[in-house]
Amino acid sequence: MDPHRDGHAENGRHDGDGGGDDTNGPLPKRPRPSPPISTAEIRDEFSHHDPAVARVNNGSFGSCPASVLAAQLRWQRLFLRQPDDFYFNRLQHSILRSRALIKDLINADDIDEVSLVDNATTAAAIVLQHVSWSFTEGHFNKGDAVVMLHYAYGAVKKSIQAYVTRAGGHVIEVPLPFPVTSNEEIVQEFRKALELGKSNDRKVRLAVIDHITSMPSVVIPVKELTKICREEGVDQVFVDAAHAIGSIEVDVKDIGADFYTSNLHKWFFCPPSVAFLYSKKSRASSNLHHPVVSHEYGNGLPIESGWVGNRDYSAQLVVPSVMDFIDRFEGGIEGIRKQNHDKVVEMGKMLAESWLTCLGSPPDMCSSMIMVGLPGCLGISSEKDALKFRSLLRDRFHVEVPVYHCSPKDGENGSSSVTGYVRISHQVYNVEDDYIRLRDAINKLVQDGFNCTKLPSS
Repeated sequence: MDPHRDGHAENGRHDGDGGGDDTNGPLPKRPRPSPPISTAEIRDEFSHHDPAVARVNNGSFGSCPASVLAAQLRWQRLFLRQPDDFYFNRLQHSILRSRALIKDLINADDIDEVSLVDNATTAAAIVLQHVSWSFTEGHFNKGDAVVMLHYAYGAVKKSIQAYVTRAGGHVIEVPLPFPVTSNEEIVQEFRKALELGKSNDRKVRLAVIDHITSMPSVVIPVKELTKICREEGVDQVFVDAAHAIGSIEVDVKDIGADFYTSNLHKWFFCPPSVAFLYSKKSRASSNLHHPVVSHEYGNGLPIESGWVGNRDYSAQLVVPSVMDFIDRFEGGIEGIRKQNHDKVVEMGKMLAESWLTCLGSPPDMCSSMIMVGLPGCLGISSEKDALKFRSLLRDRFHVEVPVYHCSPKDGENGSSSVTGYVRISHQVYNVEDDYIRLRDAINKLVQDGFNCTKLPSS
């Protein structure tokens, strides 16, 4: 029997350094450290961040503490020390352990429902590849629909184009309002899109729903939309939750979707890049395959995903070390989520009050990110303006924050209405001064009479 197909739990020390004798048996419980982590210790854990930059953009790339980076380095060195032993005797045990921890965190029924992949984009490719095959093999009819949100992540939109449209699927986008004031606005537009999808005797084969849209950032009522999909006869529901785990509660059984993915490197302190893909046990999930075909093809997606040739798997193996880091905080991951949400709302309100603008959504539709309107006099009139303005904040003021362009609504004066928003994040390493620097940078630009027309055209 190949040892990499063995289904036993992880052996050896739980800190992931590969030391000690390997023995089979139940996983040891991790003792909760005491006292809770201090401000100085948090600062040390993220001392590799550039101290000159106000980093209020955790949402784009995440953040990994030093203790987890050290664990990752131990895994990498263990592989380099004896690659054959690592691949055949350690790798699958260790991936299985990470999958078991994720299974419990997301309330999945079975560990076989959890696969670890590179990122949420890879997970989307896995699901959409399956949908593409259903079209090409005649299980779905040409012209059957796939519904997705207008604010779906750009790479996922491209994947839908690459896999579904080319295979004969008809794609319908749900036009979501922004700024948004209630979940009901989203629900109404989603129902309209499903009705459109079912017109002309089509069937809606897949709904792709973001749990937290990226830009603009809004928490979507995925449980309610999934329920509507079931009532309306949608075949499958795929929730793209790239920003979810570590940022909001994730209970895949309660949500009820067929597929659910989230990055572990954005809000869950893993190094880049790693994500999980949950696939509820069904006939459809048994036909999922990793896009990279390797020796384990046909042995189930979790096994296929854990043996994708010679690559660095260390980001998938440090989940136990991440849990140790999280357990140093009062309330664990729930405490971190609440602190980040409360602080980002507080900072968002502070900025909006200073700039005499507004938030992009109510606080209960925010996670650890929130959209804050920029003064209309800045003249952000296009996505190009938004990107150049973001670069200006980085280069001149050393503030890193995404900027979003929002066209003025009918009847609004483009010179005075809010046409730009910043998406601020809050993670445990952030301090209030980060947001004060952003506030003061915008106020200085306004006082100086700055307008985006003054930015270089190239």
